[in-house]
Amino acid sequence: MAAVRWGPGFRQRKRFAYTVLKNLGMKVGRGSMEGHIREEANCLCSRMAEYKGQPFDFAHDVTVTFANVICSMLFGKRYDYGDETFQELKKAIDAVVIGLAAGQVISVFPFLRFVPGGKLVATDMFQHVLKLHHVLWEEISRHREHLDRKNPRDFLDFCLLEVDQQDKVEGLTEENVMYMAMNLILAGTETTAGTLLWALLYITQNPAIQQKVHEELDAVIGVSLPTLSHRPQLPYVNACLLETMRIRTVVPFALPHATTQDVKVREFHIPKGTQVILNLYSLHVDPTYWPDPERFDPERFLDAEGNIINKPESFMPFGGGRRVCLGEKLARMELFLFFSTLLQSFTFRTPEGTPPPNTDYVLGLTWSPRPFQVCATPR
Repeated sequence: MAAVRWGPGFRQRKRFAYTVLKNLGMKVGRGSMEGHIREEANCLCSRMAEYKGQPFDFAHDVTVTFANVICSMLFGKRYDYGDETFQELKKAIDAVVIGLAAGQVISVFPFLRFVPGGKLVATDMFQHVLKLHHVLWEEISRHREHLDRKNPRDFLDFCLLEVDQQDKVEGLTEENVMYMAMNLILAGTETTAGTLLWALLYITQNPAIQQKVHEELDAVIGVSLPTLSHRPQLPYVNACLLETMRIRTVVPFALPHATTQDVKVREFHIPKGTQVILNLYSLHVDPTYWPDPERFDPERFLDAEGNIINKPESFMPFGGGRRVCLGEKLARMELFLFFSTLLQSFTFRTPEGTPPPNTDYVLGLTWSPRPFQVCATPR
């Protein structure tokens, strides 16, 4: 859907996908997706506890966990971390994300397609795209075989019903459904996983901020685990996540837009039909809006009474306009529940004798932190 040209088809598919997400429990209180997310958060905590406070790099565990959340939403099931199909899916996601990043650069600088090695990246990505297709077609076939028209269980069930009924999306096919599912997997795994890794990196790097998070969690929740009902009562926790999305925007450029008419921006004339890509990262580190922008400071998002401040004009981590991120509500749910659950369960610190984690990023389709190790001590 991200690459579909704007028009009636795009509007219908987006509206339909958004409706399905709401039906699956995106709203607070519906409970369906919250249950899946909390289950995965508990599994991640159990996984971290296995390290017994010793140094480890949890990037793989975090990414696998978020992939499982998406699989629960799409397929109605979760995979064991060692499942062969799941490992194949995760490997394909990683390869496609790397390949798409290279393709994005080549689309801006076409001459780079002649640079040695470019075709190898494209070939490797294509092979992994085929693997993704294979996994998704298998799931579509399984869902078609066991489809309960009166009780749709997950995203694929809702989509297959629409393919048969042609009620809300004219001309929707199973191939369209496969590509919609692939979009959700690719967009919903690396982005949220990267944001959580950045949040844990900055929390580890700033013990005083981590202490404030622990104090707020202890005061509001006590020994129980967080739920979405706690979110309004945890402004400092929310501010940490907002500041993470500002200082290290994992998708630094918004999805491509196009001008619908000739327009002039300052001294530049932009003809109708020109592709326009917004630099979200530039906005988020603009000192006009964010003094000392490279300093991690959650209190930027709190007023004098400690309540969350909304800054819509200078804060757009999910893009904007008609192509604003479809999964924004899901991403915010995931980040809150994972971050608050992990901080409720552990204290994160830098391993003895090593410097704090580096805040440089790995440039790709998303901006991810460089590999780093932490020690997670149970609280």
